[in-house]
Amino acid sequence: MGTITTTDGTEIFYKDWGSGQPIVFSHGWPLSADDWDAQLLFFVQHGYRVIAHDRRGHGRSTQTGDGHDMDHYADDLAALTAHLDLHDAVHVGHSTGGGEVVHYLARHGEDRVAKAVLISAVPPLMVQTEANPGGLPKSVFDDLQAQLAAGRSDFYRALPSGPFYGFNRPGVEPSEAIIQNWWRQGMMGGAKAHYDGIVAFSQTDFTEDLKKITVPVLVMHGDDDQIVPYADSAPLSAELLQNGTLKTYPGFPHGMPTTQAETINADLLDFLRS
Repeated sequence: MGTITTTDGTEIFYKDWGSGQPIVFSHGWPLSADDWDAQLLFFVQHGYRVIAHDRRGHGRSTQTGDGHDMDHYADDLAALTAHLDLHDAVHVGHSTGGGEVVHYLARHGEDRVAKAVLISAVPPLMVQTEANPGGLPKSVFDDLQAQLAAGRSDFYRALPSGPFYGFNRPGVEPSEAIIQNWWRQGMMGGAKAHYDGIVAFSQTDFTEDLKKITVPVLVMHGDDDQIVPYADSAPLSAELLQNGTLKTYPGFPHGMPTTQAETINADLLDFLRS
């Protein structure tokens, strides 16, 4: 574990375990590197070096008041990879972290990168626009901000209890431990970072970024994702990528790296070895 300090003075916390080919994990909103526990332990045991950071304003990183946008997220990731002098790295991003990975690759180039993986990721664009009629209305994201401002603790209890992990689906048994761990991670971060982050993940258009990427990219998405709807995300991203492969998971929820870790880890390992 360690920290780096970015050019604007933000301290970024990261974990760095093992040796071998590096896999860099970018977490979703409003969580932390801890959300990758199941992947970090699995891949370090399979001979990989695993690295995961807390995004600025999240987890154990500085609760800075500004810089909560995809440019800063990508630049922070670039600073981390440069500090660790990573080469031949595989970048894995979940949800907002998928946007971070895409923007990092397009903004900073692929010299240090071998492959990438987008899991339940926000690209190409979440919000509905004239050019993106299948997106979600802006009012959906305005409401998320309103709920956060009205009572973050309650909001961070409701989201994992319901749609994030599909615990609101008939026959799905909720895990109190998973719900509490989501809440714990969320409450570690800063309310300002999380409030601004909703705009970052919903209104950033990654279309041109996706077109620039040439490394192999695996796009993994559950078709019952209630947070980032499947039809307007994964298939479109896979089409825009020069070397993208789409893998669809029937019935899997947004938080599938946690609830379906065994399946996700096995497929990630196959992709890394291919």
